[in-house]
Amino acid sequence: MPIRSPSRSIFRPKDGVDSGVVERYKPIVEAIDRRSLLRGSFSLGALSMLTGCSVTDTAPVESFMSAVSAFNDKVQELMFRPNHLAPTFREDQVVKPPRFNAYYDIEDVNPVDGKTWKLEVAGLVDNKASWTSQQIGALPEQEIIVRHICVEGWDYIGQWSGVNFGQFLERIGADRRAKYVAFKCADDYTECLDMATALHPQTQMTFKYDGEILPPKYGFPMKVRIPTKLGFKNPKHVMEMAVINNWNPGYWEEQGYNWFSGN
Repeated sequence: MPIRSPSRSIFRPKDGVDSGVVERYKPIVEAIDRRSLLRGSFSLGALSMLTGCSVTDTAPVESFMSAVSAFNDKVQELMFRPNHLAPTFREDQVVKPPRFNAYYDIEDVNPVDGKTWKLEVAGLVDNKASWTSQQIGALPEQEIIVRHICVEGWDYIGQWSGVNFGQFLERIGADRRAKYVAFKCADDYTECLDMATALHPQTQMTFKYDGEILPPKYGFPMKVRIPTKLGFKNPKHVMEMAVINNWNPGYWEEQGYNWFSGN
């Protein structure tokens, strides 16, 4: 059986990181390539530069890597351009079917009942009414053909259709001054986006791939497709969303992945 993330609230506060550690090792941090860090391919030599620390000293290494991650996230956040579009591609370049990827095996996908599914809305919004797939499907449709990039190093070009997420946030009266949008999924997966990314013109509430309704293994009934983020930031089987100010770590962030994770 796959390891499941424990069910929990999507309103967890963010833990602080010692800024002194960041400043102390800033020259080392700046020397580590962002994507190499995300893929876990940084060298033990870099870790051994920790003054007075062996890579077998768990606590100092974990403290250093937490500082690296926090610094890396902040740099990516500052570099993010809210209206800069991810590259788009032609229909004949679309991969069919797309590659499956999750924190569990494909045999363990538990289908969601689309007839009873509702998107629950919470947090800093004017209208907290839940939405059925029929209601969301009646909204204007957006199609994007963009590249999906996985932290593991592979990618593919896909064609996704759905509702522009920024327009949906506007429709429900979301406070766009809030810091984050958090998601909880049917498979207990969780994710959290910065508001600038949530409002990006290509961020989408996706219901179709290559013109067809998403199969269960690809996120039915709804996933959030985010072309400016690495693949694990794109939650599938979304059940709940909340506009919040308290940072809530997603499933993989709790395993040590970078939070911002732009591609």
